[in-house]
Amino acid sequence: MLTYSSTPVQEINDPLFAKAGVRVLIKREDLNHPYVSGNKWWKLKYNLEEAKKMGHRTLLTFGGAYSNHIFSTAAAAQELGFECIGIIRGEEALPLNSTLASAQSRGMKLKYITREAYRQKTNLDFVEKLHQEFGEFYLIPEGGTNELAVKGVTEFAQTLGDGFDYLCCAVGTGGTLAGMIARVPETKEILGFPVLKGGEFLYKEVEGLIVRKTKNWSLITDYHLGGYGKTTSALLEFIKDRQTKNNLPLDSVYTGKLVAGVFDLVEKGYFKRGATILVVHSGGLQINRP
Repeated sequence: MLTYSSTPVQEINDPLFAKAGVRVLIKREDLNHPYVSGNKWWKLKYNLEEAKKMGHRTLLTFGGAYSNHIFSTAAAAQELGFECIGIIRGEEALPLNSTLASAQSRGMKLKYITREAYRQKTNLDFVEKLHQEFGEFYLIPEGGTNELAVKGVTEFAQTLGDGFDYLCCAVGTGGTLAGMIARVPETKEILGFPVLKGGEFLYKEVEGLIVRKTKNWSLITDYHLGGYGKTTSALLEFIKDRQTKNNLPLDSVYTGKLVAGVFDLVEKGYFKRGATILVVHSGGLQINRP
C-alpha cells in the first residue's frame, strides 16, 4: 500500500538531562513518509486497506483547518488513486493555509461546515446527508481514530522494543495513545500529552478504544497552552532552539508541546534518575511550511 521508510531513534542531548540523570530519545517517525508522516501513516494503513478491499473509490474524512489528518489523508489518497473529500470545521479563509492548500492541490475536495454542524459528524443522519451529496464513500473518522487505526499503531508500538522506561506521545483524538497501551509492556509508564484544553475527557475516549485494560498510562494535561492550535512566543522559541541545538524539527500544534512538556517534567524531577524516556515524533511538520 503506502510507501514506508524506516526511521531512526535520535538522542536529545541537553545539560538539563545530564543533571537529572536521564536519557531522552525520540523516535523520528516524522521521517517515515514525505507527506503521510508519523502516526498518520499507521492510523491510515488498515483503513486504506479496508477501503480498497471493500471496493471504494472515494475517501471522506473530517478535520480542522490545520489538521495533520486532512493533510495526510489527501496525500495518501493521491498516492493510492482514491478520490478524497475533506469536511472542514469552520468557514473558508482565503488564502488557504499551507495544510489546506496542500490537501486541495492533491485532489481533496474541501467542504466547509459550521462548528455546530461539525459536532454532528458522528450522527447517522448527518452522515446520510453526506452520502446524498457525495455518493458512496469510505468514511474515516476525525483524526483517523477507529479500531483499524488502533490496530496500525499497535503494530508500530511493537517495533519500539523495550529499551526505555517511559513512553511519551502527543494526544489529539486518543487513537495513537490507545495503540501504544495495547502493545507496550506493562512495566513501562506511558504518558499522553493532550494538545486540547480540558483534555481530561480523553481518559474516557482512550478507555473506549483499548482492549487490554492496564494501569500503566496517564494523561499529562498541563501543556496545551490554551487549546488546540494555540501557541506562545516561549514555545516558538523552544522549537527554534531544538532545531538549532538538537537538529530536531518540531511543530507548534503537537510535537513542540510534547517535547517542551518532557523538558519541563525533567526539570521538575518527574522522571526517576537513571531512566530512559522515549518520545514519539508523530509528524505534523507541514504546518511549518510557508
